[in-house]
Amino acid sequence: MRPMPIALQTLSGCCAILFLSAACAVAGDQKKGASAMTVSNGKQVALEYTLKLDDQSVVDSNVGQEPLKVTQGRHEVVPGLEKALEGMSVGEKKNITVPPTEGYGDVDPKAFQEVDKKLLPPDSAKVGAQLEGKTPDGQKVFPRISEVKNETVVLDFNHPLAGKTLHFDVQVLEVAQAPASK
Repeated sequence: MRPMPIALQTLSGCCAILFLSAACAVAGDQKKGASAMTVSNGKQVALEYTLKLDDQSVVDSNVGQEPLKVTQGRHEVVPGLEKALEGMSVGEKKNITVPPTEGYGDVDPKAFQEVDKKLLPPDSAKVGAQLEGKTPDGQKVFPRISEVKNETVVLDFNHPLAGKTLHFDVQVLEVAQAPASK
């Protein structure tokens, strides 16, 4: 082997060390039977997503913004999405359809309540208006007005996406070991 000038040897040596380190790390992982990290319980996952309804209207999207970070298995997203993410790897894209039963549930007819208009703030008695209130035990609720009658309004306490099929376009941006829970 012909000797290289000193400056190149140093540079080559650094590159060789970096290359060997990376190669050894990869070889070490392969020897243990490990593969690229995939979405599984306990992994923190960074996602880019767009959520659409059947009519293709966009409900929410974080494309071009901060990724959504969730820990797989902690039920931080709807069950149908969490199930579909299982096994995905970094860079993978997927179109996921989530039926109401795996999303925000079916519309519950018991979640409608008729109340006197006098209990509402002035000028808020309009179909579609979202209200904020508290239950007797102090929990915040956000009912929508679904119907306006002469003396009363009908409040809908269902989630706004209850009864809807959800269409997610997702891309896994990162998979890492989740930080220890507190």
